[in-house]
Amino acid sequence: MTEPFDAVDLIVRKRDGGALETDQIAWLVDAFTRGAVADEQMSAWAMAVLLRGMDRREIRDLTLAMIDSGERMSFAGLGRPTVDKHSTGGVGDKITLPLAPLVASFGVAVPQLSGRGLGHTGGTLDKLEAIPGWRADLTPDAMRDQLREIGAVICAAGAGLAPADKRLYALRDITGTVESIPLIASSIMSKKIAEGTGALLLDVKFGSGAFMQRFEQAEELARTMVDLGTDAGVMTVALLTGMSVPLGLAVGNAVEVTESVEVLAGGGPSDVVELTVAIAREMLALAGLPDADPEAALADGRAMDTWRRMIAAQGGDPDAPLPAPAETEVVRAAADGVLVGVEAKAVGVASWRLGAGRARQGEPVQAAAGILLHAKPGDTVRAGQVLATLQTDEAARIPRALAALQGAHRMAPPGTAYTPEPLIAARIPAV
Repeated sequence: MTEPFDAVDLIVRKRDGGALETDQIAWLVDAFTRGAVADEQMSAWAMAVLLRGMDRREIRDLTLAMIDSGERMSFAGLGRPTVDKHSTGGVGDKITLPLAPLVASFGVAVPQLSGRGLGHTGGTLDKLEAIPGWRADLTPDAMRDQLREIGAVICAAGAGLAPADKRLYALRDITGTVESIPLIASSIMSKKIAEGTGALLLDVKFGSGAFMQRFEQAEELARTMVDLGTDAGVMTVALLTGMSVPLGLAVGNAVEVTESVEVLAGGGPSDVVELTVAIAREMLALAGLPDADPEAALADGRAMDTWRRMIAAQGGDPDAPLPAPAETEVVRAAADGVLVGVEAKAVGVASWRLGAGRARQGEPVQAAAGILLHAKPGDTVRAGQVLATLQTDEAARIPRALAALQGAHRMAPPGTAYTPEPLIAARIPAV
């Protein structure tokens, strides 16, 4: 067949700072999906986008073209409003686990299509697979049935959603173009819009343990994604949240499940509770329930009941003991003082080296691997006090994990005043 455009012309146009037309972007994505545009050509175009950027209309066109490369899901007929949440990822970020059943306990459907971890940030599916019997893969019909009956589902996204994005992401990962905000935003939002949710809350993180380390970068990404959602008719709000310190006290897989259950039982670390409740309020407001009280649902057991039903519906045993590590090691404070910092990325890398994460797609992870923190910034500690416990099934992994944690705990002299940064730095509404 004769192609209406030439890939080289579109690469050059973007390289020189020009904007591509709607039909040019639609063709480029379709031709790439069909194999008519070669990987090296799409890689060159992605680099041009990284260097030159895209305007709002171009990003919208790219997102819609990636959606059109696959199927769209629909949750019409559920009898419940639908609202989803996406986090850009962080260390100890287990918020999805308590959040989905919490929001669903108010009669809202939460279709949480999640992924697996890569590198120092954990994957939601890896965490849940620490629960004996729990399965991530559901058919679309099973997903709808569970949403109708229980209101919450956390599962793997099907291969049919935005397949062009999957191919493009694989190229970006090996060509130094992952950091492009237009490509990040269109990648995330193409899948979320294709998923068919009626509303979306974005948790965009910044700080040392986040993908976007600078606030200004995270703010630009958040605004771009809110605009994309708005343009597609999906009510979208973003929160900008800090990720310089790990969320909670548990980093890993089974340990994060345990901490999530503590939150659902009305306890848990204050930062995890704060963020879970804040995001729940936003999601419930998007679903038309601005006066709902998520704290009450944690206190009276409604959220826990929904969690247990959600886990059981996907084959998991909510009462089964979680995997325990074969080996542990502790990190102790060298002197008295006030803990003023715990480097999120260092803790994430250490957890990954212990076996909680993977370096390449498809690698297995250890359910029991991870780190338990015993002190948070602001705590006064004594010399010899345990600051962290490392967990793994392979003792040989411990030295490299300890190396990653060198300097991760920052101490100040006893009596030093500590003022924490706000967990939620900004809110970006749709405009």
